[in-house]
Order: sequence, then C-alpha cells, then structure tokens
Amino acid sequence: MGKRDLPISRALVFFMLLDSLLSFAAAKASCRFGVVHGNTLYNYSLASPSAEFPHGILSEDGFYKVALNGTVLWFQLCSNMIFNHDQPACFGCQDCGGSSRCGMTCSALVSNNIGGYDVCTAVGNASNSQISLIDENDPKKGVLAKMVSSGKTNNCSLSVAIFCDSSVVRVPTSFNLSGDCNYATELTHPSGCAITVAVGGKGLGWFGTLLLIVICLLGGHILIGTVYRFFFLGIHSIEAIPNLEFWISLPERMKSLLGSIVRRFTSQSGGTRATYAPIN
Repeated sequence: MGKRDLPISRALVFFMLLDSLLSFAAAKASCRFGVVHGNTLYNYSLASPSAEFPHGILSEDGFYKVALNGTVLWFQLCSNMIFNHDQPACFGCQDCGGSSRCGMTCSALVSNNIGGYDVCTAVGNASNSQISLIDENDPKKGVLAKMVSSGKTNNCSLSVAIFCDSSVVRVPTSFNLSGDCNYATELTHPSGCAITVAVGGKGLGWFGTLLLIVICLLGGHILIGTVYRFFFLGIHSIEAIPNLEFWISLPERMKSLLGSIVRRFTSQSGGTRATYAPIN
C-alpha cells in the first residue's frame, strides 16, 4: 500500500465507523421512552446496563429464540442479532444478511417450513422501532416494543410486550401471528421497569426540552469531530477533541461572566440604597 492510499484507507475506516456509530445510536435511541402520567415522569431505558444485567434487555446470547409448531422466531431488542452459535440456515434470507450471514443484519427473523424447505422472513429492525405503554392507565406494567421490516417482498412486524418485574426474568416461550407476518410475543424483565421522577404535572417544559436538544447536538459534534480527527487526521492524543482550547478555557470564562453579573447587580443595589438613604 502506497502513501497515497493511506488517506483513502483512513477515510474509509472513518466512514465505516461513523456509519456503525450512527446505526448503534439509532438503535439505542429507539429503546428509550418517557411519558408523563399524573405528576410523575416515567423514563424507560431498555438497553441501560445494571449490576445484574450488564446488557440491559439485550439477550447475552445475541438473540432470543422461540420455536412453536414448526416455526422459529429469532429476535434481539435494541440491536441487530449476533450468532456465535445456532445460526439460522434457511432460504430467503436476503433481507437479513444473505445465506452467509443470515440473521446478522436485522433484529427479528422468522423461519417457516414450506414444502420441506426452511424459508426465512425478516420481520423487524431495531432502528425502525417504536415504544409505547402496555397499559396507558398503568405505566408500571411495562412497555410494548414494536419493530418493523420493510423487505423486498413483505412488510412485517414484531411486537414484544416487556412486563416490569424488578426481581424476575421470564424469556419468551410462545408467540402469536396476525395477518401474513405480524408476530407478537412477551417477556418479563427488570429493564421493563421505569425510573420515576416527580415533575409536578409540568413535564420537562420547553426550556428543559430545548436544553436537552442542545446537549445532544453538542455531544454529537464532539463525538464525530473526535472520531474524524483521530482516524482521518491521525491525531492520537487529547488534541483529537475539537476546539480543545475553548473547552479548557470555558470554566474560567463562565466564572468571569458570573462575577461580572454579580458585580453589576451589587453596584445597582448599592446605588438604590444610597438614593433612599435617610436625611439627618
């Protein structure tokens, strides 16, 4: 490989990594859900790790598997499936990795025996999913994660009801089918329980929402800029962080700004007291 090929290789690695990061972030973002019920904010984060479940709701095997009446359903929540063993071997897997990587590029796959042959159909992608409450009147019951797959031949879906139980895990043992390829199953997991915050019936408000959006955009800018400078520009130290000088000086700038505001209000307060001083 010549020197001229190095920038191209670095650019290729950068864009591949960026695509993976965006896909990963999209899948993780799709597993977050918040709803205000009464005076309480219920915040669900299915993929967040805990002491007992370092991968959150994700199966540590890389997939959940349910077999029923000759039909096999594989799925993973919040991510694509990973098969280190028991990989699906079926026809029609072009929407989920093809014959060599069957099951690796989607989040839900179904195999049916048709005419003596196992035929697969992709039924869901984690990056194309939605979360809602199982019971609109009882947020403590858990959430419903629905993912869809728009394949070349079918528009299919998988709905997974995740019931909240802080101490019990029950994996799926059956599923239901409605229509041609709309599947539904359920499981019980602590990740289906919400973190609650009292909000006084006002929710986050427009300012809180705006602040959250700004923080997310700022974090994305720093992450993408750091990855770009690290892989494409070859900066392998803390200098890879974009606008490093600005971030280092930010605390001092904020301190100076706050001090200026305090001095300004103090001087105005002193002038007001002098105006209304008693006359001897």
